Amino acid sequence: MSFKQSLVRARSHLIFLTGLVTAFGLVGWLEGLSVGNANTPEAIIEANADVKIAPTRPLTAQEMAWAKTAWRYFQNNTMPETGLVNSVDKYNASTLWDTSSYLMAVIAAQRLGIIDQNEFDTRIAKALDSLTKMPLFEGKLPNKSYNTISLQMVDYTNQPSEKGIGWSAIDIGRALVPLNVLAWNYPQHTASVKKVMERWDTQPMLVKGTLQGAAVTAAGKTEYLQEGRLGYEEYAAKSFNLMGLDVANALRYTDFLTFVDIDGIQVATDSRSAQQYGAHNYVVSEPYILDGVEFGWDHLSQELAWRVYKVQEKRFEDTGILTAVSEDNIDKPPYFVYNTVFTNGKIWNAITEKGEDASQFKTLSTKAAFGWHMLYETPYTQKLMDKAATLTDPERGWYSGVYEVSGEPNKALTANTNGIILETLAYKQSGKLMKLGK
Repeated sequence: MSFKQSLVRARSHLIFLTGLVTAFGLVGWLEGLSVGNANTPEAIIEANADVKIAPTRPLTAQEMAWAKTAWRYFQNNTMPETGLVNSVDKYNASTLWDTSSYLMAVIAAQRLGIIDQNEFDTRIAKALDSLTKMPLFEGKLPNKSYNTISLQMVDYTNQPSEKGIGWSAIDIGRALVPLNVLAWNYPQHTASVKKVMERWDTQPMLVKGTLQGAAVTAAGKTEYLQEGRLGYEEYAAKSFNLMGLDVANALRYTDFLTFVDIDGIQVATDSRSAQQYGAHNYVVSEPYILDGVEFGWDHLSQELAWRVYKVQEKRFEDTGILTAVSEDNIDKPPYFVYNTVFTNGKIWNAITEKGEDASQFKTLSTKAAFGWHMLYETPYTQKLMDKAATLTDPERGWYSGVYEVSGEPNKALTANTNGIILETLAYKQSGKLMKLGK
């Protein structure tokens, strides 16, 4: 074979490696961010000198037991046919977000020594193989939900959908986190990651530096809408950025940044209202926790995260109500609720995905309690953990939380809660999960 023929044959691999080299530089850029100059838009976010991120350390015996309990969920819910995991206990469907939480859980379990290298490789290889086989919405990008046994595209009630129901750019951005970790830190899976990525047409999802989701109307037509609000938008954009894709606008915290004063704390929120833009501007814990444990905060997200945490601590000080809010599955209708610091013009608002009032379902979120504690380890986060530690079934995993009004546990068992718990514990032991080298 001539040199020219060899070069042509190898070009796809060279392109992929070039992308990884670009990602190397971008990771370094994220690691090296410092406080902006007075002339930059970022300067309107004044850094708080009180922010103290807790150091990494070996896990205690109790914390390791907690990690093993979280892993139990994935042992119980992995489908042998596909290697995918149910989003909710015994419910054979998964979103791409929850599949990503599973992949991050496998990475965390391997780093914590809960599973050996053989089980790690087997689980990752099976899941990646399924990602290369599942049908794509309009042949372009992953559908919002799949059956975990058949790999069929399904709707949110797990009914087969030949056309599919659209894609979520935020969920796909979440998926790029484990795919990047695998490509960089586990080279035996890099070729499989490449096969997954080669199938995806990212062009319709990224428009002029913003994230675009797709949905199907009642008339069966596909519509495209900007996706993401402050917190989630920037979190998802970071992983697209690592792939060398244009998310310049989605990355900026300041484009739609506004503040709401809650008990003297200036909490950042998104100025785009649901009435005008058709999407809610939830302020919740999860995107800031994930940004911290996966990427390591940049100077902007570190400050915004601290305020989201501190206002929850302040609510406890003022009311005696343990507060760690995020979106969660719940164990009764409407089955999914956004428990927020702020949304739709109201503080401590709890709503459904349709914006309906869900105040009676306010909960302390188990994953949020774990996240804030592993990041900060304050006297208040210890109080959160003392409560969260009771929210478990040792044979099934961690419950999603506890209801504020009744004090009863929210016994929903999910891949996302248990996956994030494993991530936060792996972070506590070894630092951020997305990093170069050891």
